[in-house]
Amino acid sequence: MKPNLKIEIAGVKFKNPVMVASGTFGYGEEFENLIDLNALGGIVTKTITMEERQGHPPPRTCETAAGMLNAIGLANVGIERFIDEKIPFLKKLNTKIIVNVAGSSFDEYVEICRRLEKAGGFDMLEINLSCPNVDEGGMAFGVDPKATEKVIRDISKVSSRPIIAKLSPNVTSIADIARAAKGGGAAVVSLINTLVGMAIDIETGFPRLSYTTGGLSGPAIKPVGIAMVYKVSQAVDIPIIGIGGISSWEDAVEYHLAGATGIQIGTANFIEPDVTMKIIKGLSGYLKSKKINSLKEIIGKVRT
Repeated sequence: MKPNLKIEIAGVKFKNPVMVASGTFGYGEEFENLIDLNALGGIVTKTITMEERQGHPPPRTCETAAGMLNAIGLANVGIERFIDEKIPFLKKLNTKIIVNVAGSSFDEYVEICRRLEKAGGFDMLEINLSCPNVDEGGMAFGVDPKATEKVIRDISKVSSRPIIAKLSPNVTSIADIARAAKGGGAAVVSLINTLVGMAIDIETGFPRLSYTTGGLSGPAIKPVGIAMVYKVSQAVDIPIIGIGGISSWEDAVEYHLAGATGIQIGTANFIEPDVTMKIIKGLSGYLKSKKINSLKEIIGKVRT
């Protein structure tokens, strides 16, 4: 018996549910010599902005108990270099490519997506409405249901590909934001992005990040992510991609039971570059041990 790990999200067929989260896997080529990229369900690229960004000065990351803080500041090559230098490599891969996009205004989000639509070479868009460590854009769009709905609606007018709205946990009701994203035309929601956090060096008295605060990720946030996936699954009837502290196949199973169709692996890639391969193998082994034929059979099947 070989369990079926295939899933379909908004009409896009994935060979398995395991993707790599934006900002933790570069543009894919950085991991080319470490794992079989074609074995992944999908690659979510580093966030792309209109202009090239250098990001915040170091220190930009620090470890915390059961997690890490980061304030990279959306460092990336910008839309033109991404199209010219990164898409040709990504197009050669036999996996789904999802481009993560951020803007500092409604028009900027739309223009980036318009250029990507023209360039092609990818399968879905993930709209970053939730970055907690930039001064403009990012989370500002994801904490306001009206702004969330508008930006997704504006982008949907220029994109023929399914749109994933990446949501922030730093809101009063993530279910309300998910409803707004669906209302604007999002075909999928992904959650959660990082939680706002801060660490202080007690010898110097300075914050440990140059940006003062940053985004908390890693195993520490897994219970928050699972709870929010479950809440959103009760609020909207579109697919959910679960993110947050997944570092083993057991973590992945929890997210699927909570309602996630797909999953993204983030911080764990820094610790164990081949963790995604182990999770794919582990998911198959779990289903086989339970005599379950297809992954689809466990999605949303938490017993409450």
